[in-house]
Amino acid sequence: MNIRRSTLPAAVAGAAVLGLAATLTACSANETDGRTDGKLDVVASFYPMQFLAERIGGGHVHVSSLTKPGTEPHDLDISARQTARLSEAGLVVYLKGLQPAVDQAVTQAEPKHVADAASFTTLEDHGTDVEGDEHGHDEHAHSGEDAGADPHIWLDPVRYAQVAEGVGKALREADPDHAAAYKKNTAALVKQLRALDDEFKTGLKNRTSDTFVTTHAAFGYLAERYGLHQEAISGLDPESEPSPARIRELHSVAKKEKVSTIFFETLVSDKTAKTLAGDLHLRTDVLDPIEGIGKKSKGDDYLEVMRANLAALEKALGAR
Repeated sequence: MNIRRSTLPAAVAGAAVLGLAATLTACSANETDGRTDGKLDVVASFYPMQFLAERIGGGHVHVSSLTKPGTEPHDLDISARQTARLSEAGLVVYLKGLQPAVDQAVTQAEPKHVADAASFTTLEDHGTDVEGDEHGHDEHAHSGEDAGADPHIWLDPVRYAQVAEGVGKALREADPDHAAAYKKNTAALVKQLRALDDEFKTGLKNRTSDTFVTTHAAFGYLAERYGLHQEAISGLDPESEPSPARIRELHSVAKKEKVSTIFFETLVSDKTAKTLAGDLHLRTDVLDPIEGIGKKSKGDDYLEVMRANLAALEKALGAR
């Protein structure tokens, strides 16, 4: 009886695995060339990739995101069904190094057309400066060749425009019938991003301070682009806890650099930032890394939230 009890579940499990394999095979056999109702199916890993796909793809694409709105993307888990979706997509747009589960799923799914945002621009290490000079302390673990590299390239409008160019090219390759539309939409978006870059240059030109303190080290590229100095409570990992030594260091930096504001963000806890601000008698405000758009976001899309970030920085840094 013991043997029979142990054998039956094994047989059922085996049948389930065979059934899943058959289902996936059937799905593969019934593929519609990565299209639904004549539109290219594009799967984006998280919001900044979704924004590019939607703006460039326009009415010729159907875009879905692996990361639900209002959720923190770094620790996303991928289901077997989502992995199967990647294999059936007309194009997958993701950022290698930000979400390890997505990196693994893309490798397993082997979609025909892939746009890796990290391959369209340069990535730098903004997370391992032990002196706390600009980028915080805690290195976020990433997969791939650029382990340790800062993935937050979309917060630099210039780098994000480079990624837009790459995504536009990937869409043209995946769906050549609408290449002209994708090329036109890419050019329009790149123009908007260059205008945004000009707004940041102008808005931050006449400031009284260069230093800002924020929850995690997401703004290294933005700081580098506009000559600012980022001090992060945590490192590249938004969930990491700062050490007591780091908190003491931030107290010193805030006083020395006459910091007026401690920034927090919408998708992770603001407790540490508000405690630090309270201890130093400073104000708080939102500086959004735009990893997702939610109810608390100060805008409905990337461009609107970036302009809200600019206004917050202008106020905090005494720009006039």
